[in-house]
Amino acid sequence: MKKPRVLSFLSSGAVASLCLVAPTLSNAQEKPKLVLQITVDQLRGDLIERYGVHIGEGGFRYLLENGVNFVSAHHRHANTETIVGHTTLATGTDPAIHGMVANLWFDRKTGMPFYNVQDPDYPLIGAAGIDAENEIDPTQRAATTDGRSPRNIISSTISDEIALHFGPASKVFGVSVKDRGAIAMAGHAGDAYWFSKSEGRFVTSTFYRDAYPRWIEGWEDKGMVASYANRAWSLLGNIEDYAFGDRDDQRWETDLPGFGRVFPHNWGASDGKYFTTLLTLSPAGDEITVDFAKTLLDAEQLGKDDVTDYLSVSLSSTDYVGHIFGPSSLEAEDNFAHLDRQIADLLKHVDRVVGLENTLIVLSADHGAPEHPGYLATLGIEAGLFDFNRVDKEPGFVRLQMDFDESNDLVQNFSNPYLYLNQDLISERGLDPVVVERAVAEELQKLPGIAYAIGSSDLRNGSFARTKISDAVLSNFNPDRSGDIYVVFEPHWFVADFDGLHVASAHGSPWTYDTHVPLIISGSDIAPKTVARRVETVDVAPTIAAILGTKPPSGAVGAPLPEAMPMTKEAP
Repeated sequence: MKKPRVLSFLSSGAVASLCLVAPTLSNAQEKPKLVLQITVDQLRGDLIERYGVHIGEGGFRYLLENGVNFVSAHHRHANTETIVGHTTLATGTDPAIHGMVANLWFDRKTGMPFYNVQDPDYPLIGAAGIDAENEIDPTQRAATTDGRSPRNIISSTISDEIALHFGPASKVFGVSVKDRGAIAMAGHAGDAYWFSKSEGRFVTSTFYRDAYPRWIEGWEDKGMVASYANRAWSLLGNIEDYAFGDRDDQRWETDLPGFGRVFPHNWGASDGKYFTTLLTLSPAGDEITVDFAKTLLDAEQLGKDDVTDYLSVSLSSTDYVGHIFGPSSLEAEDNFAHLDRQIADLLKHVDRVVGLENTLIVLSADHGAPEHPGYLATLGIEAGLFDFNRVDKEPGFVRLQMDFDESNDLVQNFSNPYLYLNQDLISERGLDPVVVERAVAEELQKLPGIAYAIGSSDLRNGSFARTKISDAVLSNFNPDRSGDIYVVFEPHWFVADFDGLHVASAHGSPWTYDTHVPLIISGSDIAPKTVARRVETVDVAPTIAAILGTKPPSGAVGAPLPEAMPMTKEAP
């Protein structure tokens, strides 16, 4: 049994005033037995069409033929990172309200980076946590504790609202390779499981429970993770059938030792230092996640009664493959083919044990992805990579530092996309913090590759030009967590080096290649159609709430999508 606990999200008059009252269905309308929310990490909105030749039966094809396909769905916040997008989909609100402004932000109280879902009060159950020496994800490596919980999310989620509405009989779960992908969607009231690369198994924390259920030991005993040892990721189809079949070795792709830039990509021995990491950088990560989710679905008896249950499955391989090889690569194309088959496998299992006619399916993504400047150059499109480590060596910035502070300590931290100024030093020198902030922002904006540098003081008092970009930055602004200056890079520019790891793609911008995501909603009595008007990801949670008849999440600012409302059944 899950330990009773108080939901940790905040509620206030300010947040409550933003909540939208969603229309509810008639009591005569049967509620789904299961809500299945699938989030594909880094699945840019055009990729289903672009790589559509690889779509088989039962996966994307089922959703496209039986669901409402919103082809112009966008995140409206500026920092399109994993935790930000997942939490927005879960809460129906902006990071300014739900609080997850970045994968990492700088904690001024401790003077340390803060990983979004870290929580020292809730350690992992029987697990060692992140292996900092071998972890290649720089955001997870920066965490200062192995404990994890959703307590930093300061709004309820749609999964919370399902638990609140239907009561303790409703079961809520989130599963992902990434801890932040599972935790954000499971919310405060659900249970979350994520894949520990250091342990080679799925783990959770004491926030959720005191011990693992027996079925997890049974899943581990199958030895699925170990079964990939001394094998390799090979192409699913014939190379002649791939758009990138003649481009398997692009110079900008990341060449990880032993994994390489060309097929086949070897996973190595099970005791290899990076064995489990390499699994997550390939379709194997999604295969493991889907298999675990299927086992959970059976063991926890989801969808077996008339009380609505909730299962989130966040699939991370597309993101990792995109970072290492880029979205325009043979690896990304083949991964999409595998992804389609994993979604088909999951839906087939759900149909067998619950019935797709009893299931509300919502598929979307937490963000898109940019192309590497090397690929864009082949098409004549100008782009570039930005090195923030060189900023303090720029002549204008050196002069600015000397004007305000000869110790060169004016900038305390840069956690993309936020720059944090040394407020203690500014106070000690008797400087005007607004003057310093604006001067630094002005100097940053002169640098090649930076489109905008927007100060938090200007966001607070509204003294900035209202544009699509500045509105996105404002949607991202949380006074307790955001930095002093928000940096927006020019289109097709991004930071590619993260603590020695050079990546082929790095999302996080307000430009449309990062904000555009798929959104497909399928369920009983929902008429299939394609919708071309622009919709926003803050509309997803309110739409689920309207279909189920629950309250929207506490901070919701989106509105239910009328095209996804089930047709009302006439009374006999």
